[in-house]
Amino acid sequence: MDLTLLTPLGALIAVVVVVPLVALALLHRRGTSVRQAIGLPEPRPRVVRAAVAAIVLAAVLLGLAAAQPRLEWTSDKRIRDDAEAIVVIDTSRSMLARTSPRSQIRYARATDAALRFRAAFEDVPVGIASFTDRVLPHLFPSADEDVFVKTLSRSLGIDRPPPHGAFVSTATRLAALETIISRRFFTPTSRKRVIFVITDGESVPIAGAKIAAAFRRPPGADTIFLHVWDGDEHVFNGDQPEPQYSPDPRSRAILEQAADTLGGRVFAEGDLDGAIAAARSALGDGTTVVRGQQRNRIALAPYLAGAIFLPLALLLWRRDR
Repeated sequence: MDLTLLTPLGALIAVVVVVPLVALALLHRRGTSVRQAIGLPEPRPRVVRAAVAAIVLAAVLLGLAAAQPRLEWTSDKRIRDDAEAIVVIDTSRSMLARTSPRSQIRYARATDAALRFRAAFEDVPVGIASFTDRVLPHLFPSADEDVFVKTLSRSLGIDRPPPHGAFVSTATRLAALETIISRRFFTPTSRKRVIFVITDGESVPIAGAKIAAAFRRPPGADTIFLHVWDGDEHVFNGDQPEPQYSPDPRSRAILEQAADTLGGRVFAEGDLDGAIAAARSALGDGTTVVRGQQRNRIALAPYLAGAIFLPLALLLWRRDR
């Protein structure tokens, strides 16, 4: 186990202890002269020592928190080799829509949901793909959560790459999800598979039995749709909504039809916990195996900052005693 300081010079902030100590000394000297003048006894020495100790301890904790200490250690990385998931994010231009020029766009909310989904399955390999009128894999199912986060932040983006039919009114094709099965995005040995699709649903409807047969062919894949959409959203150009775009009120029905075709389920954006629970139920339980090691980290600064209030509370409690 190693202890590292991210900002070691921050510990110098502890020297601010000089200010309250000087103030305490001046206050004590002034109090002594007043007490001598009116004949009051001096406070017990332990009261003064407790006040000094409380101030020094608070300053030390503040300095340690400012240095941002972090504990790091390695442990075995245990993952399931029978289950995998792939997060598929809609990157079409309609994902730029939002309720106001200063609110979060759909795509930003989608990436937040993807991160929460990944964090919920620490022992399951999870991959990332994007889609518009085709699916593009960015990360095949991986047990490394850090790689997932970096891939999500660096490799994905609106219209990256743009759809082939860049000038059509609806660029998204839910039928393109069939590529995940036909192109074997999952490891052949995985028996429990989840495809978590985050989209606004403004797509060409799925039609035909071919895609349904692909998704239901053993071992199959459970498809869960998260509907990131609001009827009051617009794509803004500066502070003005673009007249070329309007929310598609059929989006939920399109996703319901897709889910019915693929044997999946649709969840509203506000029910991410329900979507994660459905994915957990689909993946079930399984044995884990050791696959290398992982680096664990705990930032101690928040705990040290919170502990500062303990000596300060003691100081206030002792003030009238």
